[in-house]
Amino acid sequence: MDFIQIAKDAKAASLKIADISTELKNKALQQIADEIELYKDEIFSANKEDLQNAQSLVDAGEITKSTFNRLKLDENKMRDMVQGIRDIAKLEDPVNKRLLVRELDSDLTLYKVSCPIGVLGIIFEARPDVIAQISSLAIKSANAVILKGGKESINTNKKILSVINSALDKIEGFPKNVIQQVFTRDDVAEMLKCDKYINLIIPRGGNKLVKFIKENTKIPVLGHADGICHIFVDESADIDMAIRVVTDAKTQYPSACNAVETLLIHEKFPKIDNLLAALQLSEIQLIDTPESWSHEYGDKILSFKTVKNVDEAVEHINTYGSGHTDSIITKNIKNAEKFMNKVDSAGVYFNASTRFADGFRYGFGAEVGISTNKTHARGPVGLEGLTIYKYKLIGNGNIVKDYVDGIKCFHHNDITTK
Repeated sequence: MDFIQIAKDAKAASLKIADISTELKNKALQQIADEIELYKDEIFSANKEDLQNAQSLVDAGEITKSTFNRLKLDENKMRDMVQGIRDIAKLEDPVNKRLLVRELDSDLTLYKVSCPIGVLGIIFEARPDVIAQISSLAIKSANAVILKGGKESINTNKKILSVINSALDKIEGFPKNVIQQVFTRDDVAEMLKCDKYINLIIPRGGNKLVKFIKENTKIPVLGHADGICHIFVDESADIDMAIRVVTDAKTQYPSACNAVETLLIHEKFPKIDNLLAALQLSEIQLIDTPESWSHEYGDKILSFKTVKNVDEAVEHINTYGSGHTDSIITKNIKNAEKFMNKVDSAGVYFNASTRFADGFRYGFGAEVGISTNKTHARGPVGLEGLTIYKYKLIGNGNIVKDYVDGIKCFHHNDITTK
């Protein structure tokens, strides 16, 4: 199908889904979760085929081992995917929430109300579970979405979307074409030009993909290019805590964008050697002279250096980091507060692993991605990040002339929205 027609269908669908009830959206989400569970073996089969094809690409050096790892679906990812959908169904509807109620005059009231963004264009690499996450978030936030996944996961992507749309077809009153998928580079090129119908582009992938998209579209882009996350082990840090947190942040899922890439250690931390030795026992390769402090390894490799104090750690992070997620391990609350206030990142943590930077773990149900932008959405982008707002003004034949001429005057009384 012609991409412009797909985009037109998505626009029409976005106007229809914006008008359906919370109950209908939740019913659709529960149906999707049920059917993904029902057909999980078929999804695993499609994923197995993609993995077999991807292994040859790894062997040929065309994709990285990190990309291959993101491609793989297992029982844990499947369980999280299904639970994420069910969790989204339980969350409060983010649409039509009153964000502001202001009485301009006794018979003139202004409402600031949340509403869907419209049509989302999602371009992602490798991870096929993204389809279920984004589709669910789009449905609950009443947006239509056009998905473009990587060629490495094409069979898994097609199967998951087939299950999703089959589930939606069983929900009476649910509009068609809310979730659509395209497959070619030409489709991506058309998507990036389609500002008449698409309201927001969200790329999920490597630095090269994100930069290309930002440089080739007039449509607003929400996302992050790199995941250069840091942990600073302060002078007063507990050694056992430091070992546990750094090991988790590096090894629990090394290819994730919220995995730690650089370890900063206070030069007066008394157990530096113990910490480094423990990390090496966890098969972490340590590098003290990296080619770049802004490199995302996506593997069990960790750059490290010592710093004089928390200020030098903050300066390093703000210079070489990507504004994603950074953490301090310390017993000194003042240093923790200084670190969290001065580090310019979407997530700043105190005695916790950077791997917590995730919409599911934040209680968002799932996430459409992580944003390092300083726009309406930052950090893990869940339901609220997929809404915008409109102003509703309720009057009684009011005209501006009466206020200009002094016949009437504004009150501007704010009314609680709770």
